[in-house]
Formats: sequence, C-alpha cells, structure tokens
Amino acid sequence: MPSQSGETPHSQLTPEHIRATWSGTASVEDAAQAFGLSRSKSYDLVRRGEFPCRVLPIGRTARVVTASLLRVLESGEPEYNAGPNPS
Repeated sequence: MPSQSGETPHSQLTPEHIRATWSGTASVEDAAQAFGLSRSKSYDLVRRGEFPCRVLPIGRTARVVTASLLRVLESGEPEYNAGPNPS
C-alpha cells in the first residue's frame, strides 16, 4: 500500500507499481488517486455503485479490490459492482 507519510504522485501509480506495493485491497482514496479522481467524486461513485472497479463494503467503510483496479487500469473497461436486483 502507499505510504502513510505522503501521497504518491499519480505518475507513479502505474499497474506495475500498484502490483508491487499494494495488498489485496486498497482504500477508496488510494484507488481514486490511481484513477485521477478526487476523494469526494470517488465516494459519490461508490455510493451510487458506479465506481469503475469492485468495491467491498465493510461496515461503514469500503475497500477497493486491487485486482479489479488493475484490470480496469489495464483494459480501460469498468467493472461496476452488481447491485441488488429490484423485483
């Protein structure tokens, strides 16, 4: 995961860097930085189920699946969370 001491510039958040330094999940803030999104825009997308990669809700927080983030960065195709089907 990126260090807590400061933010990593977007240019360093390549798939290779992420693969080498991040664990299985990441914070929404770190994922937002990888996509070049603001923190507030990212949380808004998470709330709407439209964040470009898989997000795991854990209590009152959310974690982004690193493998999904990497697939999206490399393919350019989003992997939205599947929401409940309204009946």
